[in-house]
Amino acid sequence: MLQTFASLLFKRLPSSQAFPIDLSLVIPLLDESESLPELLRQILEATLPLKNKSSNALTLEVIFINDGSSDGSDAVIKSLIAEHHKAGTRELKLISFQKNYGKSAGLHIGFEAARGEYVITMDADLQDSPYEIPNLMAKIDEGFDLVSGWKKIRHDPISKTLPSRFFNFVTSTLTGIPIHDFNCGLKAYRYEVVKSVQIYGEMHRYIPVLAKWNGFRVSEIVVEHRARKFGVSKFGISRFFKGFLDLLTVLFITKYMKRPMHFFGTLGIFCFLLGFGMGLYLTIEKLLYDASLSNRPILFLAVLLIILGVQLFLGGLLGEMITKSYAQSEPYFIKEKINID
Repeated sequence: MLQTFASLLFKRLPSSQAFPIDLSLVIPLLDESESLPELLRQILEATLPLKNKSSNALTLEVIFINDGSSDGSDAVIKSLIAEHHKAGTRELKLISFQKNYGKSAGLHIGFEAARGEYVITMDADLQDSPYEIPNLMAKIDEGFDLVSGWKKIRHDPISKTLPSRFFNFVTSTLTGIPIHDFNCGLKAYRYEVVKSVQIYGEMHRYIPVLAKWNGFRVSEIVVEHRARKFGVSKFGISRFFKGFLDLLTVLFITKYMKRPMHFFGTLGIFCFLLGFGMGLYLTIEKLLYDASLSNRPILFLAVLLIILGVQLFLGGLLGEMITKSYAQSEPYFIKEKINID
């Protein structure tokens, strides 16, 4: 069961290969029909001057993930694809969900479809600037595997910026990763990163955490953030509550998945010792002062803590046994092999 859960997060890294595409853009969207033509124009304008490593024109694919839009976004994308087909290019792609599954699902499917050596994600609302694409790719070329955008100057209402700053501060503090904007949609990845990480729920915010845990090098750069031009934000305050719950999940699986006894055992010992101390205090009172204990709530609390401590300790022990069994078949992500048959 633990192996199955772990497989939801990571797959084996693909072997080295010649990339058919230089750059893949993965763009999840929900009801952004008005923004799409302008977004595509800016993407093509921003990537036109770029060259690949052979000094030829950059090969590009733009993968739109339509997350159950109801405003005709899919029709707009199909129209754009038809226009490009007439011009002899097939760089635009569309994947449409039957219903709304969320941003993590969109990114997951987009990562599976991406074929580029570089993979860049961005939102479709024009608040992420496509003209940051060269800067993100340049930062990757400095030796990083994942580069996250930092919207240092934001053009959003205070109802979004204040909770976001608090969320990013807590996440950075608890994970130990010095990133200022985990939730920025504008990120750049090497191919190996997107093919090794799988996301679900609201985990898209924690891709840098999962990538860092898996040994990839993570950095960030300041990017331009724009005011929304069309439509309204699709995210409400509930995303922060869901995000914090997913943060607890990420912290547990990254720090204690291979050593559950350190987590459950520590809690168990603490509860047991606290309950034992209370029980010892009550015992001394009874022996020395003949105090009545039948009406003392602290007695029931002491018994509860002792039982809870034992159960947590046993839970940690069972977790260690499962982990040992899983470790025998654990996949290791090998970066490179030289002269190995």
